[in-house]
Amino acid sequence: MLSKNQLGFLYMFMSVCAFSLMDIIVKWSVNYPIGQVLFFRGFFGIFFYFLIIPKDRLHNFYQTKRAGLHALRCISGLIALVAIFIALRELPLATVVSISFAAPIFTTIFSIFLLSEKVGIYRWLAVIIGFVGILIITEPGISQLNIYYIFPIIFCLGLSYVAISIRQLSTTEPVWLISFYFSLSITLLSFLTIPQGWVMPNLKDFFILSFVGIFGGVANLWLSQSYKYSEVSLVTPLKYLALLFAIFFGYFIWDEIPTFKTLTGAFLVIVSTLIIFRREIYKKKIFTSKTIND
Repeated sequence: MLSKNQLGFLYMFMSVCAFSLMDIIVKWSVNYPIGQVLFFRGFFGIFFYFLIIPKDRLHNFYQTKRAGLHALRCISGLIALVAIFIALRELPLATVVSISFAAPIFTTIFSIFLLSEKVGIYRWLAVIIGFVGILIITEPGISQLNIYYIFPIIFCLGLSYVAISIRQLSTTEPVWLISFYFSLSITLLSFLTIPQGWVMPNLKDFFILSFVGIFGGVANLWLSQSYKYSEVSLVTPLKYLALLFAIFFGYFIWDEIPTFKTLTGAFLVIVSTLIIFRREIYKKKIFTSKTIND
């Protein structure tokens, strides 16, 4: 039998693998409109969540008293998803993954305004380090390539608000319901893109595209399970395996070789997010200690 920490590691590793495979399929799917790929992400995600809804909730699984917050979570998630899909098609895989690691930096900033959290000098230092890393990777300037760098940053902004909203929703809503509404919103949005011209996939491509939704669905579930069984500080570093996967697959499938500036910027972004996660754990321990003493 595995211990809770070992289970947490296993779920996080599987989550990283599933997200990485989803990214590869999205990058591969350039012959299909983004809206059509969104359909596969949403529809097969919905299908997956129907399999894990508790039997006693099958008759009213959709009921919620927090529809407004679900809507905000879905809108921010849709913005993030569309942005990352565009980025994956237009930029090297390792570059997109490197910038996406910056999401906790924006979450820290949002938490100040949305959750009224106090941010100390260590987390502000982490934010500055992270932004320096992003600047090194993107090299802000006016060129066609630079324009596409905005999309992984938009993804980070959207994902940051997703993290805030899920933190609020998870106090009353089950994980599968939060994920179900998001997959449903993806599917509905995709239908609006049909007039842009969808392409009839052959059987092989249909099978491959369906895994965008399956991998995305199980990845989110496994990520939640990882945090359930193990401490965030223990399993979070495994997320950065995604960069190794991106470098490996980017090189062997698309002949992409990450530049020195990309690797340097990625290192700074990873350091900044690790500082943020460590400070989060430290704050929780202090709070728990005070609660017990009181």
